[in-house]
Amino acid sequence: MMNYEYYNFWGMHLIWWFLWVIVLFWVFATPYNIPGQRTKRDTPLDILKKRFAAGEINKEEFLEKKKMIES
Repeated sequence: MMNYEYYNFWGMHLIWWFLWVIVLFWVFATPYNIPGQRTKRDTPLDILKKRFAAGEINKEEFLEKKKMIES
């Protein structure tokens, strides 16, 4: 009579390695933000451009504030 416990161990062992590979791939290769990950902040000029694009400020205000930021 053969002992099949040895074969079951290797089958489960391979499944755990496969699960670890999936977890590591998810952690290091996903393009979206993971909680706790540092994100790039918008510069004041980026915020000003967004406000101008949204129509919150007009062209004269945009140019005036851009000149202040750059100086």
